[in-house]
Amino acid sequence: MEQNKDSYSYYFEDAPIPKAIVHMAVPMMLGMSINMLYSIIDAFFIGKLNNTAMMTAVTLALPFTTILMAIGNVFGTGGGTYISRLLGEKDLGDAKKISSVSFYLSLLSGFIFMLLAIPLLHPILQILGARGDTVSFTQSYIMVFIIGSPFVIANFTLEQIVRAEGASTISMNGMILSVIINVILDPILIFTCNLGIAGAALGTIIGNLGAVLYYVYYLRNKSATLTISLKTFKPTITICSNIFKIGITAFLLDGFLMVSSLLLNNFSARYGDYAVAGFGISLRLVQLSEFIGMGLYMGVVPLIAYAYTAKNIKRMKKVINTTTTYILILTIFISLIIFIFRNPIYHLFSRDVNVINTGIYILMAMLISSLFAAITGIITAIFQAIGRAKEATIMSIAQGILLIPIMVSGNYIFGLHGLIWSMTVTEVLTCLLGLCLWIKFNRDTTKIDSDLDN
Repeated sequence: MEQNKDSYSYYFEDAPIPKAIVHMAVPMMLGMSINMLYSIIDAFFIGKLNNTAMMTAVTLALPFTTILMAIGNVFGTGGGTYISRLLGEKDLGDAKKISSVSFYLSLLSGFIFMLLAIPLLHPILQILGARGDTVSFTQSYIMVFIIGSPFVIANFTLEQIVRAEGASTISMNGMILSVIINVILDPILIFTCNLGIAGAALGTIIGNLGAVLYYVYYLRNKSATLTISLKTFKPTITICSNIFKIGITAFLLDGFLMVSSLLLNNFSARYGDYAVAGFGISLRLVQLSEFIGMGLYMGVVPLIAYAYTAKNIKRMKKVINTTTTYILILTIFISLIIFIFRNPIYHLFSRDVNVINTGIYILMAMLISSLFAAITGIITAIFQAIGRAKEATIMSIAQGILLIPIMVSGNYIFGLHGLIWSMTVTEVLTCLLGLCLWIKFNRDTTKIDSDLDN
């Protein structure tokens, strides 16, 4: 059957590989890059207040915002990859059910999280490592996120759901919309309304709400294959198990990231606010290359999932190989740019000499880590896309299992230097594990491809 070039099935089935990747991944890359501006925008405007304690509070809150992303990814990654596999099987009826179930369960999870987190606010602050002057600022910041958690979680879910049917531009538009709202509101709420750090958080929440409303409008009125109608909200055991078996791997990946961030905050706090702020600023800068790489491999997940269930193994492998090449080239290029201009860039965020000197040292270690993280990311995304829960789970938990002892021992033996380089060592080891799993998977799919040809 001849495919219309405007239809999503054209890019899934017939479009040249580079063209299909560009269609699916470039909007995602742009959206992720712009979405990365959330944390940079907050850091930039808060930096204008010349208060290191506030900058430290935003860094301490990162693990908390990560857990919201993790919950959203349970339904976004789990539901999204399931939808793409169903579309590969031409099962449009179940695809509609998955989109509805994913959306409403994400909202429900957000409200449950909010109700549980409010009475646990003070223990949460202690776990985050807030001390002294940073306690009140961290509390103000995360309290806004607690109240807005249903919108943040739903946003992470819906962004991946709409992309699952090939609507990568819609996914990008939602992310851009949320950032535009944040850019407009941040200076107004922080300075004009004198809300300070709480204003930065509120701007982010309203931006997430704007994106959710945009995605809801699209799914209700424009989507060709998906819906969020209550009529199709049928959370059967089969549907939920298929969502959760892959969604949990994404949650574990984000969960271990949260745990490592907590450890990093608590260990770095012992060296002073300048170390915490340095880690926070460097992390935001490195996210530029990481998020672009993430946009690439997350963008092609529907292509991989669709080709796999359609038993088009040759096309799937071409997508994987081409995407990996693009990721490596882009990651190296962007990392070099950040490294070359590290001094003027860092001065945009802080005037504290200790923060700048320590932060630039941290930045170098993180830039090296980003190359290995990119390879690990594409391997994990492949296993999630094709529904290989075992391999996806191994990749998701490996980084956390390795990082925690390496970070603890590195900090104990080498102090701040060990803490900084522990992330790089962990990324290298996780990458090597991923390559081993990939080699085995590649052999299996080569055999499947040979059987299909015969």
